[in-house]
Amino acid sequence: MKVKSLEVSYFQSILTGILQGFSELFPISSLGHSVLVPAWIGGSWEEFLTNETSGESPYLLMIIALHLASSLTLLWFFRDRWLVLIKAFFTSMKNRRVSNASEQLIWKIILATIPVGVLGVLFQDQVGELFSDPYAVGAFLFLNGLLLVTIEVYKKSRIARELADTEKIGNGQALVIGIAQSAALFPGISRFGITMSAGLARGLSHSAASDFAFLIATPVIIGASILKLPKLFDPEISHILGPVLIGSFVSAICTYLSIAFLVRWFKTHTLYPFAIYSLIIGALSFWRFS
Repeated sequence: MKVKSLEVSYFQSILTGILQGFSELFPISSLGHSVLVPAWIGGSWEEFLTNETSGESPYLLMIIALHLASSLTLLWFFRDRWLVLIKAFFTSMKNRRVSNASEQLIWKIILATIPVGVLGVLFQDQVGELFSDPYAVGAFLFLNGLLLVTIEVYKKSRIARELADTEKIGNGQALVIGIAQSAALFPGISRFGITMSAGLARGLSHSAASDFAFLIATPVIIGASILKLPKLFDPEISHILGPVLIGSFVSAICTYLSIAFLVRWFKTHTLYPFAIYSLIIGALSFWRFS
């Protein structure tokens, strides 16, 4: 039986772009919300989750495009820093040694990126099966909330001294944070939330943990986009390119606003509000789709 071609309205793409832009870097899982919102609304929105055209989920491809817009916005927001880090990478390659803090940091970012890159390639099919399952996503979002609460309680009771300088993160800390980031392959587990939580568990301050989480998110999202987005130009899918471009533009604007907010927020605040939100929405979704 031929699968009905997915039609995406500009209204749907704009709303999805807003959702992606504000939830990508908030520790509440943008991918999880991209599954739950259409499932809760139902109707043509729910068809997003189940439609497959040319062996692909056009909606998933659209979400990847919106993620790319978010990552490019991240790159632009921290552009001065990334220019220094990219220069440091090529300098260390040329000299075959690591001689300053910027060179050390870029290699720690690469180290933290390797685990999720490898696991994402190995298990992309298995993880992709969860993308259309709001029941599982609700459970993972609830688990996301538990993780955020747990790490805040642990940090308050166990960690007396904090590392506030991102440049001083050790190789072991970077690797642990990178391995933790792999959990974000499951829709409902926030990439930013899990990487920041791992940083807090390893003794980083909220500011340093969020800073490193911002940095390691960029190459992962861009890498995944490069692998998947060419499929948007498949003749059976390319008709949604217009809405995807508009949604990506909206996503970029909302991502910029969310970064500006979160950079200030984590200087003096914690993960608790996001944890409570994840627990409530995750529990309601788990109940609704059980």
